[in-house]
Amino acid sequence: MPKPTIAPGDPCWIDLMASAPERSREFYTRLFGWTYEEGDQEKYGGYVTAFANGMPVAGMMKNSDESGYPDVWTTYLRVEDINATAEATVAAGGQVLMPPMEVPEQGHMAMFGDTGGAAVGAWQFGGHTGFQAVGEPGTPYWHELHTREYAASVKFYQDVFGWETDVMSDTEDFRYTTLGSGESSRAGIMDASHYLPEGVPSNWQVYFAIENTDAGVDIATSLGGQVIHPAEDTPFGRIAALTDPTGALFRIAQR
Repeated sequence: MPKPTIAPGDPCWIDLMASAPERSREFYTRLFGWTYEEGDQEKYGGYVTAFANGMPVAGMMKNSDESGYPDVWTTYLRVEDINATAEATVAAGGQVLMPPMEVPEQGHMAMFGDTGGAAVGAWQFGGHTGFQAVGEPGTPYWHELHTREYAASVKFYQDVFGWETDVMSDTEDFRYTTLGSGESSRAGIMDASHYLPEGVPSNWQVYFAIENTDAGVDIATSLGGQVIHPAEDTPFGRIAALTDPTGALFRIAQR
């Protein structure tokens, strides 16, 4: 598997808040072939790292009943100074949802709310330097913000995370901006103001590569997942949107 080059501002890690971790682990093992390693309970609260073909690609943690949050996948962006990023977030009109904190021997993390109301993680490298494989089956390959506040969100990521962006489309039906351009793009921002259901906030979504999308849909639904958008052919592969058995949304693509 190719080891990714992760520049500041790029997506560098994902993790899942899971209300039923054992069920989630079984689901993603069957779907992607993942194996797992549980971290020290005292240091890391039992945080679980998921591996695809021996390479770390995602994390998983227990979502407590008291959190008030649904199960969800979170995208983290790499930053070089997490405290400065927190200050920039507030200055740009965002929120600090979880202040910067040190993860012993691994790095520093924080959670922010952007100007469109989407939650995004930030990670300052230490011993942990993000996912070590992307683009192959069972690994994440794309990260996409669906936002109700398109223009403001694009500016937020430019100002706070230093994104150099490219406008892929700017029509009434499809507004889309990427981090980077063309084949070197690493993430996208989509104007979702016309289709996000009422009550659903702006949100980041993770795409996973898979060998066969239709087979993946069958596996997911057999294990209690649900189809949110059926598999369809696109210029970027055959893509489907699913939820896992406890409701966390993600997408799969046969590229």
